[in-house]
Amino acid sequence: MNIELIRVDDAFHFEAGGSSDKTVHIDAAEAVGGKNNGVRPMELLLMGVAGCSAIDVISILKKQKQDITDFRISVSGERIKEDNTERKPFSSIELHFKLTGRNLDAQKAEKAIILSMEKYCSATAQFESSAKISYQLTIKEA
Repeated sequence: MNIELIRVDDAFHFEAGGSSDKTVHIDAAEAVGGKNNGVRPMELLLMGVAGCSAIDVISILKKQKQDITDFRISVSGERIKEDNTERKPFSSIELHFKLTGRNLDAQKAEKAIILSMEKYCSATAQFESSAKISYQLTIKEA
């Protein structure tokens, strides 16, 4: 897998692209000299975790003939400063899956999330040795 990052302005605005023809804009906060023209790098990491798991869960539930009419994940990450550095890696990440559908089976949804977290999602695998990863599930009838 390869990506290319290109500086867009004279500050911290970048455009990144990979194997698809889509790009992502990344920027720093205004407080440190950015212009707020893109997502922050650490936000992008959480977006990757959510996206990876979403693909897994939806794929599994589709195979089980579950009728999903709306699918959302809210992710929160707690960061803690490492001693003697300025680095602040994630110490915990919580995903809140919010599924809406017709007659969704809660047990199937829970099993799909567990399979994603423990077997399929490469993004969560990147963090499991350094951050506590947890999830919640809310199901709403359509």
